[in-house]
Formats: sequence, structure tokens, C-alpha cells
Amino acid sequence: MTEDDLIARFFAPLAGAGGLGLKDDAACVSPPPGCDLVVTVDALVAGVHFFPDDPPDSIARKALGVNLSDLAAKAADPMGYVLALALPEGTDDAFLSAFASGLGRAGLDHRIALLGGDTVRTPGPLTVSVTAFGVVPGGRMVPRTGALPGDLVAVTGTVGDAALGLLSRTRPELFGADGPPAAAAAHLRDRYLHPQPRNRLAPALRMYARAAMDVSDGLAGDCAKMLRASGASGMIDVGAAPFSPAAQAVIGEPALFEAAVTGGDDYEILLTLPPENWESFRRDAESEGIAVTAIGRVEEGDAPLRLLRRGVPFTPAKTSFSHF
Repeated sequence: MTEDDLIARFFAPLAGAGGLGLKDDAACVSPPPGCDLVVTVDALVAGVHFFPDDPPDSIARKALGVNLSDLAAKAADPMGYVLALALPEGTDDAFLSAFASGLGRAGLDHRIALLGGDTVRTPGPLTVSVTAFGVVPGGRMVPRTGALPGDLVAVTGTVGDAALGLLSRTRPELFGADGPPAAAAAHLRDRYLHPQPRNRLAPALRMYARAAMDVSDGLAGDCAKMLRASGASGMIDVGAAPFSPAAQAVIGEPALFEAAVTGGDDYEILLTLPPENWESFRRDAESEGIAVTAIGRVEEGDAPLRLLRRGVPFTPAKTSFSHF
């Protein structure tokens, strides 16, 4: 089929009003009066960010989910997104249909519509790039740079699941001769495949948080980045980090515990807030079905982030995932 046929068949049904039916060269959107526009982009490459044989609908959900997570961490409400899709030779209708289905389902779940994009052929691996747009009341975006000494450091949900899910596929021997328990493996792999962006938390973040970012490259490393960007130091107790029952079932091995607190793809929100805001923030978050856990504090100075494990210094081989 032609590119126009492909767009009309698989992606035009996902378009929002500003997308003009995907019949034009650009979208036309306006943020609500009094709101700022927040923009983020992430590219996902087969063999780097997902397995080439992952289900197409899961690839689509992840591609949109990681961008929604960035919006959530800025306390922005989703508005729309554009998609650039580089398809290898041989990509068939079944793949595109499942991919579009997953994209549409994720869009409905998070109230965000497709506005446009581009589709091309590539001799290389499948590449999916999403640029997402969100809106936030003027001046209310929560930056990475706002942490102040005395703030609590907190994180949403559970951490380490995705990194452990990845390891269960790439290095199952780390989990013992029989690999991870089946139920635990299923949960961990699902968290790797399907981010759970915390967009419902945006109003509470606007109300209470001073700094925030999503945990995409690992809890320890991302916390260090946030404090460094804020011109501050601090401490987190990785032993107090929230782990799912599935993660708790396997992190007895030191290498797996380290992976859980330094590995990527959690897509939870890491934030700082004044201690006096903690109980109100926790109640508001839990009213949205999102657990939050206080794991540390912000301190004065520019010393590197200190990691403790139940009061004992913890020194991992590396603190986060890095492409470079």
C-alpha cells in the first residue's frame, strides 16, 4: 500500500481534532487559555529499548507510555502526540494493525490523541519516536531543578520491576537454576513491556512538589541527576525503596537487588517536597490509587548523593543505565 493508504487505514482513526484527520502536513492546536505547553520526545529502537519480537501492541503502548511518564513528572495533563515510525522492509498489515490497536488503547486510557507524524522505510531496525504535548496552568510545571535542602525525597509505585523483568529474559541464570518463579516473572516482564505513567498524579504534584522527574534510567542515578540539577546534595535509603511482591521474591541475590535500584524503565515519579506537605500529598496520591514512599532527604552542598541500605553505606558498581 502507499504511505497515504497506510496512514488512512491504521492511524487516521486515532487522530484528534487538531490532527485534521491526518490529511495535512501539520497539526493545528492551541493550549487552553492561561496554560503553558509542555513538550517531550523519546525514541525507541528495536534491540535497544524493546525486543524485536515483542508484541506490536506492547511496543506501541511503551512508546506512548514513556512520553506520558515525562508529562506526568512535569505535572502536565496530556494533550496530544505526534508519531514518527521507521518501518523495516517486510513489515506487514498484521503488525501495523496490532501496533495501531495498542496505540489507540493507550491513547484512550490516558485521554491523548494522535495529531500527526511521519512514516518511512528503513534498512535498520524498527524505530518509534513519539513527541507528546501536555498542558499545565501557567508557571505551574514542576521542574527537575527545584529541590531544596530539607525536602523529603519520595517515589511512586514500585521500583526495579522492569529491570528485573529485562534480566529474566537476558540473564535468567541470575535467578537460580530454575529462573524466577513463573508468577513473579510474568509480573516483572509485564512491567518492562508496559509502563504505567502516573498522569493522575499531576494535580497533586502541582500542589505539593518542588522538583520531579520520572525514573527512566534507575532510581539511584536519576535521584543523583535531580539533586545535581537542583544544586543540592542528599541521601536516599535504597533499603526503604518500595518493591513489589514479585521483586521481593527474587532480590535476595546481591546482583538482583543492585539491578532493582539502578536499572531503568521503572517510569515511576521521583519527587521532592517539604516535609509538612507529605501527609496531604500521600493522601491525595492514594486517593488516585497510587502509593508513594518517602526514601530520603535533600541536603545542602554539592557532594554526591549518598546511598544507604538500612543505615549502611551502599555502593553499586554503577548507579543508572546510560546509552553512552
